[in-house]
Amino acid sequence: MPGYVLGNFFIYSVINAFTPGPGNILALNTVTNYGYKKGRPLFWGIFAGYYVVQVICAVFVFGVSTFLPDMLGIMKYIGAAYILWLAFHIAISKPSTDDAEKSASFLKGFLLQFVNVKIYLFGIIALTGYVTDYSTSLWVLLLFELMIATIGTIATLTWVGMGVLIQRAYKKYYRVINIILAFTLLECAYSMLK
Repeated sequence: MPGYVLGNFFIYSVINAFTPGPGNILALNTVTNYGYKKGRPLFWGIFAGYYVVQVICAVFVFGVSTFLPDMLGIMKYIGAAYILWLAFHIAISKPSTDDAEKSASFLKGFLLQFVNVKIYLFGIIALTGYVTDYSTSLWVLLLFELMIATIGTIATLTWVGMGVLIQRAYKKYYRVINIILAFTLLECAYSMLK
């Protein structure tokens, strides 16, 4: 694979990973509401789910490409519905609640990634746009998807860090911030269904 193609793959991956998406916004909202320590299980779930979904993407691109468009069509609507649910709950959430541990669970973060159409499309487009012209080996596809998941994890950690930085301001302006985050998620759902 030529160096410029690899460079373009990384540029695409970084831009895609750092843009707002369900995982990044949920991580930001969780850390501003509950703090880093209570949100940690959710973050670990998001990270683990990211890696599992990218492995699934590699397997799909490798062997099930004829079934993939139907699956993505179904996942698109499930993902959009979940994002709308998430946007509503972020819009109405308040900084301190008694269910912090329940709300910020590993399972919630992990399962989010299975309906997060953005990362499915991210992984599949990255492979088909940059990698498959040079190799369709399952091991190569897996390697690139693991790179994508690592870049995505770094991006989510950056969003968590931003949440830590704005936590004090969030407590004062939580309603405005939550509405902005909810509208950002609505845009994610809308762009999915266009």
